[in-house]
Amino acid sequence: MNPNQCSFCGRKRNEVQMLVSGQNGFICESCIEQAHSIVKESGKGEGFSPAESLADLKKPKEIKFFLDQYVIGQDQAKKQLSIAVYNHYKRLLHAKDENREVEIEKSNIIMIGETGTGKTLLAKTIARELNVPFCIVDATILTEAGYVGEDVESILSRLLMVADYDVEKAEKGIVFIDEIDKIARKSDNPSITRDVSGEGVQQGLLKLLEGSVVNVPPQGGRKHPDQKYIQVNTQNILFIAGGAFDGIKEIIERRLNKQAIGFSSEKLNKDEDKNMISHINAIDLRKFGLIPELLGRFPIITYLDALNKETMVKIMKEPKNSIINQFIELFKMDGIQLEFTDGAVEKIVEETMEKGLGARGLRGTTEKVLEDYMFDIGMQKNIILKQENILINN
Repeated sequence: MNPNQCSFCGRKRNEVQMLVSGQNGFICESCIEQAHSIVKESGKGEGFSPAESLADLKKPKEIKFFLDQYVIGQDQAKKQLSIAVYNHYKRLLHAKDENREVEIEKSNIIMIGETGTGKTLLAKTIARELNVPFCIVDATILTEAGYVGEDVESILSRLLMVADYDVEKAEKGIVFIDEIDKIARKSDNPSITRDVSGEGVQQGLLKLLEGSVVNVPPQGGRKHPDQKYIQVNTQNILFIAGGAFDGIKEIIERRLNKQAIGFSSEKLNKDEDKNMISHINAIDLRKFGLIPELLGRFPIITYLDALNKETMVKIMKEPKNSIINQFIELFKMDGIQLEFTDGAVEKIVEETMEKGLGARGLRGTTEKVLEDYMFDIGMQKNIILKQENILINN
């Protein structure tokens, strides 16, 4: 170890401004700056590395197996989503081939399901498995350009932020547009007055979904008019849209009843009524208020079943991050062993289903049940939650 020179570049003490000593060497300010820039560069868009070859890309069955660990039920949606995502990233690998003769277009996805059925959870989980930048955008805040609210380009500002402003990584990300049903046209006829947060937003989304180079304000919106725009190509960004589409069942019913004239005019039975959403197609979404141009850019339409009691009980118990496991972990931090009996779980599920909040409501009900136990934390070492102990004051 020479105290008069840098151990990395070998420059002498009189050639540098400072030498910082370490346990087995010295480093000059120039090498410190270089090392810092290397660390900073390697951390850019940290953790995001989509598959670089077909061998690295997980097959649809593997993607669905991963989803099964976090999302209970919804096999049809998980299957369609796994295939669509696999084909999308296979398409990205195909685009790298300079000798390709056929160009494969992307298939954006639209998911329909009641609140709390797992639309957002599915999109989040699949992005984590694929290791790509992912962001959730609420469609209700978007307005047509020039009106109070956010422009459609702000969707990409969020994705850029998640990717730490690494444009290349952001261009391979996934965007989940939530509450897509809230931007439906207010009536089936083209609007006479401007529908700036409905049809106007749908038209604004067209270029993003199709794939084009978009000028994105890095800080979002018109609050920073002097900011420099970042150009983002949306050609390889996968868009997943989700919405509850409240009232869509009646539209499907009307369409099916029209077809059921004559020989098959029997009234739909109760089981068919429950599975009405499985008959959904683009005609129903158009009747609901989505413009044909937008629907054309969402070739894959998938649905999520309404949750029954059995599925809700499984949601409480089975996923890796299940609600029961979360509260057991929370109490364990205070050295308390918490246990849920099957009767208690069923009671919580029944209470939640009465409120009609879907799986999202399970946490609120469980919080209410455990309220007194959490307030008196430290008074008991073991807590066994039984059905008869559960009293919920609504």
